[in-house]
Amino acid sequence: MNSDRNFRSEFDVAIVGYGPTGATLANLLAICGVKVLLLDREPSIYHLPRAVHFDDEVMRVFQSIGIAEELSKLVRVNPGMRFLDPQGNLLMDWPRKQEISMHDWHASYRLHQPDLEKLLRKNLEKKKNVTTATEAEVTKLEQTDSEVLITYFDRKNQSERQVRASYLVGCDGANSFVRRAIKSDMEDFGFCERWLVVDVLLKKEKPELGDHSIQFCNPDRPMTYCRSPGNRRRWEITLLNDETSEDVTKPNRVWDFLSPWISEEDAELERSVVYTFRSEIAKKWRDGRILIAGDAAHLMPPFMGQGMCAGIRDASNLAWKLALSIQNKIGSDILDSYQKERYMHVEQYLKAAMRLGGLINSLDREGALVMAKERESGKAKMSSLSVRLGDSSIPNISKTNSPHQGKIFGQPKLSENKRMDDLIGYEPVLITRIPMPPLQGNRKTIDAVSEPSITPFLDDLNVNAVLLRPDRYILATAKTNEEINLLALLISQ
Repeated sequence: MNSDRNFRSEFDVAIVGYGPTGATLANLLAICGVKVLLLDREPSIYHLPRAVHFDDEVMRVFQSIGIAEELSKLVRVNPGMRFLDPQGNLLMDWPRKQEISMHDWHASYRLHQPDLEKLLRKNLEKKKNVTTATEAEVTKLEQTDSEVLITYFDRKNQSERQVRASYLVGCDGANSFVRRAIKSDMEDFGFCERWLVVDVLLKKEKPELGDHSIQFCNPDRPMTYCRSPGNRRRWEITLLNDETSEDVTKPNRVWDFLSPWISEEDAELERSVVYTFRSEIAKKWRDGRILIAGDAAHLMPPFMGQGMCAGIRDASNLAWKLALSIQNKIGSDILDSYQKERYMHVEQYLKAAMRLGGLINSLDREGALVMAKERESGKAKMSSLSVRLGDSSIPNISKTNSPHQGKIFGQPKLSENKRMDDLIGYEPVLITRIPMPPLQGNRKTIDAVSEPSITPFLDDLNVNAVLLRPDRYILATAKTNEEINLLALLISQ
């Protein structure tokens, strides 16, 4: 990775924001051979906890980047979430399976965000086609039909600089400069609450706190407890209208909140901060050659732990489309599919998180039952969501019979105990029941004769072939030989 003293005058993609979404996008673009510029106003990684959860699908993205195995040593498998009423009775259980999921990873992980960011940045250091500039605050964006002119202030040298890129993606957070630059308003879904977030470091073992996440559904003072890796623990506490951020973040006040569980003798405060949790999605994710992703494009309540996950999915959805457009393998119209696919996906997770928030705040037992997939012994039990992408306008797909388009495809374990994604890389692949002749452009194929573990995945869809996109979503499926040949033609283009 080039340092900011070795600037080229032109880049394929400039990314504003070096958090998890921006760093993931840069890693994926680098794999595609795209020249990337990363700009961030901060000098280094924010060292305190922020996001604390990600899921199995997101771990597959990290697998594609090449950091999953190392990351798995730093995270904690999450056994699930329980919702309790003020008397400690179980309102709803959300168990997260401890066995490996269809994605060949665990369903839910707890993390310390700086650990993830260090791995993402360390991986980028190996990429010669990625340049970073920290302490670089973007102040102006201008675009033409062919490029984006980026003006930023270099705080290190106290000077203004300009660079050009074919595209720019704003991954610059909730207060996104890029979103404002493209004049994209936010659609408000109606959730807005202030919560105190407290992170502590235990001084001694406290097994009575438990490993499950706990939602304390008290309408007077809803709270959340999270078990994080190592000795890290988190509480999230809703605030009343007359409580100020200055008052509730004072150490003595924080310990008052935590007194039912721990004291100063048990732990030290690492961070206490007030967040306003919102439910908003940007109305416009693309303006010509400028796009937004992550918190710049959407904000959701934290109750499902899907905020960072949504940004990582944005990056995985967008990177291969940008690469195809830049490499002139397909027109820029493919970028129109980005918002169409991701908006609906984000919206469903956002609304589910709001419903969970309603349960936590109002003891809405019936709301819990609506969300639950099963009922056992009179108690609600929730299953994880599996959401397909929104309808898109990817060219040529209208010619195929694709009832499964937009569904995520699992990850079979192949021969010699290899994961499928490790064989494929961040590329498309054609999966068939019987072997195919070599495809043009050395495009990859996998068949069920050579890899029998694929058969159940094809049986589940009742198809004979599946064309997967680099982000592991289904582009098209086929049953007949004619349809399979059409998929072979699509992937070879």
